Amino acid sequence: MAAPIRTTARRLALAVLLSSAAPAVLAQAIPTAGAPPTGISQEQLLALIGRLDAVERRNDELEQQILDLKAQGAAADQAIRDQVDATTVSLANGRPTIASGDGRFTASLRGIVQLDATRYDQRGPGPAASDFRRGSLGDATEAERARDLADGANFRRVRLGAEGKAFGDWAYNLMFDFGGSGAEEAGKITNAYVEYAGLRLVRLRLGAFAPVTGFEDATSNTASLFPERAAPAELVRGLAGGDGRTGAAILAGGERWTLAGYVTGNTIGVSSYDEQLGAIGRATYVPYRTPDSLVHLGANANLILNPAATGPDVPPGGAATPVRLRERPELRVDGTRLVDTGSIDADGLSAYGVELGLQQKAFSLQAEHFWIDVDRRTAGLDDPAFAGWYVQGAWTLTGQPRRYNAASGGFDAPRVETPFDLGSGAWGVWELAARYSDLDLDFRPGAPGWAPVAGAVRGGRQKILTLGLNWYPNANVRFLADYQRVEVDRLSPGGTAFGAGALTPPDGAQVGQDLNIWSLRTQYAF
Repeated sequence: MAAPIRTTARRLALAVLLSSAAPAVLAQAIPTAGAPPTGISQEQLLALIGRLDAVERRNDELEQQILDLKAQGAAADQAIRDQVDATTVSLANGRPTIASGDGRFTASLRGIVQLDATRYDQRGPGPAASDFRRGSLGDATEAERARDLADGANFRRVRLGAEGKAFGDWAYNLMFDFGGSGAEEAGKITNAYVEYAGLRLVRLRLGAFAPVTGFEDATSNTASLFPERAAPAELVRGLAGGDGRTGAAILAGGERWTLAGYVTGNTIGVSSYDEQLGAIGRATYVPYRTPDSLVHLGANANLILNPAATGPDVPPGGAATPVRLRERPELRVDGTRLVDTGSIDADGLSAYGVELGLQQKAFSLQAEHFWIDVDRRTAGLDDPAFAGWYVQGAWTLTGQPRRYNAASGGFDAPRVETPFDLGSGAWGVWELAARYSDLDLDFRPGAPGWAPVAGAVRGGRQKILTLGLNWYPNANVRFLADYQRVEVDRLSPGGTAFGAGALTPPDGAQVGQDLNIWSLRTQYAF
């Protein structure tokens, strides 16, 4: 570009020179007396040429500045492209995460460690012939353990896995668990699913996961108010949901509402001739919410449409498609169940629940009530019905309230704004908790000392009062100290319900018990 500008300038100078010099030459050739000299002086011509040279130099400078600006712009564009395409690694809240520069691909490691230490305070054990306290029906081991529940420690959950997204709209989750109830396990899949979130307000999920079956189940096990869910909620959770349940889900929600529908099969690791077919539905709504308070309303349904089959050939008196309702006290260092209906031959089961949640600043309250109906296969016997409910509350002493998770329709742990630090005097979050639960698995149980009537179910009634103190030093660590008062009222069905001989107490004998449980949970999660 510089050459054309210089050529033009020099042509202009030559034209000026010729036009100025021509009159002077003619004047010298044809003298005219008294005529003054014409044209430009040599000094003027030199000055003009100097100005033209200055213009050329200025043009050269401007051209170079333009080239420099273009180079800088190209470099900036490339830097932005490099930054967008660069992979980032972060450790927010102790969770290792890898993400593509555009955020369309992510992978986060997840880990959960929960260690429970427990002391069971109960009357000392006596001989099975006179000490009638019992556990699950037909389980000789639990019949023995119910009289002397095992103190000690247990890794309730030891989970490791990864979650993330791919191509922006797809999400995945893979999680393994090496913990257990009463004893740790070799390892099992709790989550293995893919999810599509490219639709407005709606997500589609397929694989193995834990469906949200109710209000209590909507809170993550790393953020729960107590070490275990309330017994009625946990029992309903296990009907068609629970960890590692295969199924498909449609999930939808907004700022104040959620809708969820699931079709489920067996849990991973459970084999049957024909798998169970279940369905779960849940709807929640928050009619009132301010920065300091809210009201939660909800309803849920958990259905067993086709119970799992035990096999093609069933012995007389056996259950071809059984359902069984049983539950532990709200702690699992010892896995013994103190209430149990036994196997009921059924065509299906339905459990319906209603939910209520309230929050006012640092205080929160939640409650659920469940009704459970079993559709018996046996002609001439009435369909048994059971029920359960709980109410629990929390008060954060340090002021940070429990959070409400609009996506799941449940409460979450308080946010730790000032992590524990002795140097600065910060103590994290402290929280008081209380709960009362009532699970009734009796159906026409009859009177003590009498044999049950036809179709009766003596599953027992379990009532638990729990008081707790929770400490959250930071976002990853928490400690839960709890006391439980457990009362179980349960009559013996007689016969060989618990086993042969002395394992089964006489008809109508009291096989329940009262006990106290002290526990401490230590948790690290990221």
